[in-house]
Amino acid sequence: MTLSLPKTVSLSANLICVASMLVWAAGLPAANLVIPHAPPIALSALRNDLAALFLLPIWLAYDGFAAMRRANWLLGIGVGFVCVGLSAIFLVIAQARTDAVTVAIVTATMPIMGISLECLLDRRALTKAMVIGIALSLLGGLVALGRSGWGVNLGIGALAALASTAVYTWGSRATVASFPDLSPIGRAAITVTGAGLATSVLALVVSGFGAPGPDWAAFGWPEIGALLVFSVGSLGISQVLWIIAVGRLGIGLSSLHMNAVPFYVMLIMFALGGTWNGLQAIGAVVVGVGVLVAQGVIRLGRSR
Repeated sequence: MTLSLPKTVSLSANLICVASMLVWAAGLPAANLVIPHAPPIALSALRNDLAALFLLPIWLAYDGFAAMRRANWLLGIGVGFVCVGLSAIFLVIAQARTDAVTVAIVTATMPIMGISLECLLDRRALTKAMVIGIALSLLGGLVALGRSGWGVNLGIGALAALASTAVYTWGSRATVASFPDLSPIGRAAITVTGAGLATSVLALVVSGFGAPGPDWAAFGWPEIGALLVFSVGSLGISQVLWIIAVGRLGIGLSSLHMNAVPFYVMLIMFALGGTWNGLQAIGAVVVGVGVLVAQGVIRLGRSR
């Protein structure tokens, strides 16, 4: 086994991806406080709208009004609805109908989906290192779930988690490929705003047919704070960092980082007074090794 740093590997891009996963992971415990008080479509619309209200002023200050006016907003609505809107709706359904363990296990399939997309659409060669890296990432993700993580709650919730992972994987690649002239903040802002518009319309339509809305009386300061973490942080900030990473690493290699999320959730809970889980730490190390192997930093052959 040898250790080297190929020219194609970007340390900064990997650190940005880690930061994106950390911020996204913070939204999972926060979501548990708000999901019981709002149906999936209404909550997704509210989350997308709050994230868009956060991102649009930053995009305006960073790139200016001319860049915003020239952007393809119809395409942004379409890609955003699939990438951010549908994936968020499916994710809320999955968390409401299953549990965090099942959602995390199903999400661990994202590297397979991402690299498959690159092989099919970008004609990327599937190397032995990538296969080993994916296997290590999957194994590390399962280990990071802890001993209780080996049971999967199958059913509609698991299918919803799989659908959320699939559309988000495709949409992340499409976000980078569809807006080559936009900055990462522009790519994130246009798709999140598009998702907010589309899901808000959808929420109004289902409300017109009698679907219940959020239980606003149940929202106190803890729920409002959790909603802001779930929207502005876990979607707005995380999405910008994620799009930067995908633009530099590709969706396949970026998605390998997703399997360390259970460890990041544990870190957050530990910082808030929870207990340390050594098994999850080991799993995160295995995921990290898988990321390094897939990018050619760690070579498993003999050195010459």
